[in-house]
Amino acid sequence: MAKKLFIKTYGCQMNVYDSARMADVLAPLGYAPADSADGADMVILNTCHIREKASEKVFTELGRLKATKRARQADGANMIIAVAGCVAQAEGAEILRRAPHVDVVLGPQTYHRLPEMVARAFRAGSRRGNGGRGAGVLDTEFPAESKFDHLPETASPQGITAFLTVQEGCDKFCTFCVVPYTRGAEASRSVEDVTAEARRLVGAGAREITLLGQNVNAYHGSAPRIGISASGSAPAEWGLGRLIRHLADIVGLQRIRYTTSHPRDMDDELIEAHGEVPALMPYIHLPVQSGSNRVLAAMNRQHTADDYRRIVDRLRRVRGDLALSSDFIVGHPGESDPDFDATMRLVEDIGFAQAYSFKYSPRPGTPAAAMSGQISESIKSERLDRLQTLLRAQQDRFNRACLGRILPVLFVRAGRHHGQLVGRSPYLQPVQVTAAQALVGTVAEVEIRSTQSNSLTGCLAIDRRQTVMCCGLDADAVELRGARA
Repeated sequence: MAKKLFIKTYGCQMNVYDSARMADVLAPLGYAPADSADGADMVILNTCHIREKASEKVFTELGRLKATKRARQADGANMIIAVAGCVAQAEGAEILRRAPHVDVVLGPQTYHRLPEMVARAFRAGSRRGNGGRGAGVLDTEFPAESKFDHLPETASPQGITAFLTVQEGCDKFCTFCVVPYTRGAEASRSVEDVTAEARRLVGAGAREITLLGQNVNAYHGSAPRIGISASGSAPAEWGLGRLIRHLADIVGLQRIRYTTSHPRDMDDELIEAHGEVPALMPYIHLPVQSGSNRVLAAMNRQHTADDYRRIVDRLRRVRGDLALSSDFIVGHPGESDPDFDATMRLVEDIGFAQAYSFKYSPRPGTPAAAMSGQISESIKSERLDRLQTLLRAQQDRFNRACLGRILPVLFVRAGRHHGQLVGRSPYLQPVQVTAAQALVGTVAEVEIRSTQSNSLTGCLAIDRRQTVMCCGLDADAVELRGARA
């Protein structure tokens, strides 16, 4: 009988991808996915260190799992508890000290060694008996070999939309960020490796792939061996722009996205790809963090607010319908009222379709945590409220500008109501439509009829001259249109 594996994922899309690959690594050991920790033979918490009080949330969850593990042991069964991800990398020894019932702690670069860790946990458990203590297996090294070289070639299908990690780590060392310490230096997968995985995902039904990386546009993967001239004049490495052009040739792959990018790595080749590759969606997540040059320098971002403006201008020149999302941190140490006002001006200048904004919170071991000029919580809260009010207004304005437009929508799943489908616009907005189930996995034109705070509702457009009311739609005609899309 298959063993049950439950993985709880915190944080970013890269953790979502990592969780799927951990499940792939454990599948040969007989582990099959479970919907909850109750009754699971193994539970993995795949953690993120970016958000405030991230480690405390992990310890709270571990406290709940301790009771679950004891209950299973009382019934004569066992449960392996593992903590993975960035909190595990940063606080591995502390996790084992505070939560001795944990069996395995592993960093983001070592999950390809999970089968070995599980075997060690079983051996330790058999020696220790059911005393409630964990095996205490700790692996948070940065191995010389790439984890991607040791993962199974087959991967579990992800559905119509899929994530694909192409780059990991960070060399930027922003003063507020722990990623360089938990994920290590920037490293990129080879073009051949990425292409092979993309083809497998498309073969399993994916029609949209999001390329992932801590600094995804810093991608510099080794070029394919085939096609390199004898003179060696062909580049040894490809950037993200050329990789995207290459992946766009995969039959069946209709849409490509990437996240998260850094302004410093937005090069000419990538910008040109936005104007020349139809599969590359006109929506970019490009974090700026602040509109103040003084704060950007304190953050070690190594770009100015005007650098950011120029990049956005270039992107919009090559792709007029391009929309942006971004990240903002308010209350970084030393941020003055004029500094914050500069951020508000930048937001007004650029105009964002969506954005993530947070109060600065210190991360142990980062330079900003030791800086003078720490901002009070009350001031940070007041500034965040003002910024979020502006960003919400911009998002609402962007959504309302979609009213009456006909957008190509990729349908990804059934909706909550009978006969309803949910899809994605080019700008990543959820779009709800009444349509035939046969359209899932296809792109069809939708006229947008109404907007909500975070989604759109529309009707299928039979053609650009006539929009059929959803309630009277002919399913056969819809299926024909979807097959042609």
